[in-house]
Amino acid sequence: MNLRRSLSTGLFIFLFAVVAVCSQQVFAQSSSTVTQSDKQEDETNLDTQLYLLVATNQEVADTKLPVALEPLVKQLRPSLPFKNYRLAATLINRVKNNGRLNLKWVGGPLGVSTEPSINPSFNEFKVNNVKVITDSKGQSVVRMEGFGFGARIPIQTSPVASTVSAPVFNYESTGLNTDISMREGEPVVVGTLHVGPSGDAIILVMSAKRSKD
Repeated sequence: MNLRRSLSTGLFIFLFAVVAVCSQQVFAQSSSTVTQSDKQEDETNLDTQLYLLVATNQEVADTKLPVALEPLVKQLRPSLPFKNYRLAATLINRVKNNGRLNLKWVGGPLGVSTEPSINPSFNEFKVNNVKVITDSKGQSVVRMEGFGFGARIPIQTSPVASTVSAPVFNYESTGLNTDISMREGEPVVVGTLHVGPSGDAIILVMSAKRSKD
């Protein structure tokens, strides 16, 4: 009887040890898989496109828009019934997943004026965190936290009195700060900013997708 009990106890201890070892191996493999997955996700890069559109009721020289933006502008026209839309700038950048982006540049005047101006605009675009997530429907979504755009735009404050005197310009600040989410690869309107006495509007359009290389 004691021998049988001893054998049963020994067998139980042996099986318990086997189960413990197997569990440790499975846990180690799972941990390794998670670590490798996290590492791959950390190395993911995103290609971002920021489009600055100017909507105006004045005549413009070039109204041609990128093909990717034509459906979006068509949807905008009923709510923003401007006569013309033009592309003022396209900014293409690459950022690491879970990374940040900050860009400053000097560009031409944002807006359309009846008096041509050589005064530049000073612009800044930043995102505190860019991250790819999967929503409840299993679709890839790009989340941008701390999205910010700011511009200092030259506004003419006095007309030209003669051919000798020059017009006077003051710089006015405009901008937008928000958090946004968008489907990967689909351009979305982030916001609109009205500039100048002419009533022109700057339309911010954003798009982002994972890099192929």
